[in-house]
Amino acid sequence: MTRLRHIPNIITFFRLLLIPPVAWAILREHYATAFWLFTLAGFSDGVDGFLARRFSWQSELGATLDPIADKLLMIVSFYCLSWQGVLPWWLFAVVLARDLIIVGGALAYQFVTRALKMEPIFLGKVNTVVQIVMIMVLLVHLAYRQVPVAWVDALAVLLLLSTLASGVAYVVIWLNKTRSAAG
Repeated sequence: MTRLRHIPNIITFFRLLLIPPVAWAILREHYATAFWLFTLAGFSDGVDGFLARRFSWQSELGATLDPIADKLLMIVSFYCLSWQGVLPWWLFAVVLARDLIIVGGALAYQFVTRALKMEPIFLGKVNTVVQIVMIMVLLVHLAYRQVPVAWVDALAVLLLLSTLASGVAYVVIWLNKTRSAAG
């Protein structure tokens, strides 16, 4: 049974290994392949999280590696879609800037307090869902032409708004936490 507790981490490593093929498929304009690989990566994220919680197989490695795998998959996907010209560069820049600001805030908090504990907020979870839906809908649109351009455009606006809202919320939270800890 102790060997089984490593299954969530193995699945997370598998997700990390899917990032280069997703990027390759997008850059080669094999959007259907990219969609299915991205979907598999997303499914694996749900499975590893379920197993870790259901069987108490959480680990420090998993707690660190899982969000890194998720963020890398998202950032690489957004970057490749921007590189291909199907997603505006400014939208990629906003998504990347938000993540860098959150990481910077977390590092500053850790530096000041030595007590970092990452806790996702509701707006952060909403933004993550919007990011995932944006990539999936865009890939389906590119691969199968089954999604109207108006939906893709609406999702881009929603992504911009959720990215800005969650970014501001995280900045406010980190500032308040840092002030409380320092004062």
